[in-house]
Amino acid sequence: MKPDIFVIQNYLFYIYYEMNSGIRNIIIGLGILFSFSVSAQDIHFSQFDLSPINLNPALTGQFVGDYRFIGNYRTQWSSVTVPYNTFSFGADARNFLPQKNYGGGIQINQDIAGDSRFKTFQANVSGSYLMPITEDSSQNLSFGLQTGVTNKSIAYDPLSFDVQYDGYVFDPNLPTQENFAQSSKTYVNLNTGVAYFNQIEKRKSISAGIGLFNITKPDQSFYNEADVKLDRRLVVHANAEWKVSDKINVLPSLLYMRQGKYSEFNFGGSAKYILTDFIGLYRTVWLGMYYRNQDAGFVTAGMDYDNWKVGLSYDINTSSLVTASRRRGGLELAVIYIINKTPFKRVQHRVCPDYI
Repeated sequence: MKPDIFVIQNYLFYIYYEMNSGIRNIIIGLGILFSFSVSAQDIHFSQFDLSPINLNPALTGQFVGDYRFIGNYRTQWSSVTVPYNTFSFGADARNFLPQKNYGGGIQINQDIAGDSRFKTFQANVSGSYLMPITEDSSQNLSFGLQTGVTNKSIAYDPLSFDVQYDGYVFDPNLPTQENFAQSSKTYVNLNTGVAYFNQIEKRKSISAGIGLFNITKPDQSFYNEADVKLDRRLVVHANAEWKVSDKINVLPSLLYMRQGKYSEFNFGGSAKYILTDFIGLYRTVWLGMYYRNQDAGFVTAGMDYDNWKVGLSYDINTSSLVTASRRRGGLELAVIYIINKTPFKRVQHRVCPDYI
């Protein structure tokens, strides 16, 4: 989804030294203009189902248990340039207020990209309210709201400029003769969303949701230019879990996102094999495949082990960058741990004699 700004920029700089001085001047100018004038995209993960608070604020606190801890890590484009590294940590609670059906959580994200160490740091808090829409509570709506701050920063020292070429060789010790207005920008986030849940049976469920991010379209310019706004991001997601045999469930899911003129569509699914499902013991393994339009396909594998859920995925690049990437994309790891304070009740059975 997001244009790989610094990947493209670094690739241009590689070509830069093979060209004459006049063309270099053009490229360096376009590179700087492109890096600071294009509207940036938000942080997101291939395993979107395993980063729920980033996916939709309405998913805050919507899980079976009391407390949930979520960790995500992604590294991308190591085969092309300095890799992107994205870290995310979230924690949320179900029914954390004296009144039921209220969820609350926090989400911290950090993304570091390119030679300039372009860094995006986010800290958000979110809340949700779950509203039953059927008497047996098998169908529910959740409404969520999220706010916080984002800080973006850049290091100019590692970057190279045309004036550091003396006509014969490139000398990184020469002054850049550049005067940048600032190297950091902070703004406030405001996001919202709604989600629908339908628990049909124990192993049959569907859910869907809509999220809207960057509602206020905050200014993100490093030059204090009012027209450089962060575009709103629309998220539409849906998934299901469906029993197909005593041991196998299928989990289809899709995700559509649009931000400004950029969009992405993910679709695919996983097959889950159930090893154990008995009195609080839930152990499974799964394997799946997904496709992200005009960008990448990715495979995912993982397991549930009681209160733990672990997922691993790898992107196979199919975009126009494939010549440089050699189809290698991003490795991603997701971990979820849930604390459930409610003890499981064992059903007591009384054995009656055969002669009665």
